[in-house]
Amino acid sequence: MGVGPWEGPWPEGERWDPELLRDGDRRNVVDAFRYWRMDAIVADLDSRRHNFHVAVENWQHDLNIGSVVRCANAFMAKEVHIIGRRRWNRRGAMVTDRYQHVRHHPTVEEFVEWAKSEGLAVIGIDNFPDSVPMETYDFPRDCVLVFGQEGPGLTDEVHQSAEATLSIAQFGSTRSINASAAAAIAMHAWIRRHVFSQPV
Repeated sequence: MGVGPWEGPWPEGERWDPELLRDGDRRNVVDAFRYWRMDAIVADLDSRRHNFHVAVENWQHDLNIGSVVRCANAFMAKEVHIIGRRRWNRRGAMVTDRYQHVRHHPTVEEFVEWAKSEGLAVIGIDNFPDSVPMETYDFPRDCVLVFGQEGPGLTDEVHQSAEATLSIAQFGSTRSINASAAAAIAMHAWIRRHVFSQPV
């Protein structure tokens, strides 16, 4: 994976990494970012991140968080928020956490207060009796999508604090889908609405 050393005269500019130009770039980045310094990539992403955030509750060291961070990077979420335990397994992130801002909130109360101060609607994703079908919901532009950990799902505290809780239509025998899969579906639903202007 990746590319070898730069062939020909080296390009000029602050964004280029001399070591990568010399040795090659084996990172998992799109071709447009080949040979760029990591801080230059982050700065470029920061200039055009989307308005939605993603949050994950982490009370029992959920192994899905890394995959959620990777999806958040792919869909260019503004930030990922970890509620609860600070430590999380970065393996599933595939190093994308280097390019994605991750913020920690020790409690749900602190997270909700932060969201209010930023003018963000808290949108829970889970299968509750009062959940609204995601497929018919008009996502607000400025929001934070909150996911419970695998198994327990969203806590009652987040459920009660959310402006809305959304469910994902399922048609098979399972009661739920993987938390990181649900996160990817929800993020893409926001993208369809606000990047591609697809109506509900």
